[in-house]
Amino acid sequence: MPRKLPALNADNRAFWQGGKSDALLMHYCHSCTRFFHPPGPVCPNCASLDVNPRRVSGRGKVASFTINHQPWVPELNEPFVIAIVELEEQAGLRFVTNIEDLAVEDVFIGMPVRVRFRQEDDVWLPLFIKE
Repeated sequence: MPRKLPALNADNRAFWQGGKSDALLMHYCHSCTRFFHPPGPVCPNCASLDVNPRRVSGRGKVASFTINHQPWVPELNEPFVIAIVELEEQAGLRFVTNIEDLAVEDVFIGMPVRVRFRQEDDVWLPLFIKE
């Protein structure tokens, strides 16, 4: 599926390139001991600057999802699942991704998933498959 890739910067580079080492890296605040996403220079919970990327397990569950049937561009293979995955490390640690290698009708809320990376240019996309 064709994707618009993110512009890499000092704050998000670890997240988008961690897959090169098969690592899902989420920003972590050492002051309030919480993960957060999207990555940034300041903790959104306590405003600390003591943040850096930290490896997480890459396992979680589908918190919500939708099935896209719209062929936005001719190269797009639809239907496909757009999901919000919550990582097991922390309640509320969520991000938007795709669920792959599963019929769209077999995806369900609460489904256990694990990360798998796909490289596109200098970005490793964190996509998820059923665990």
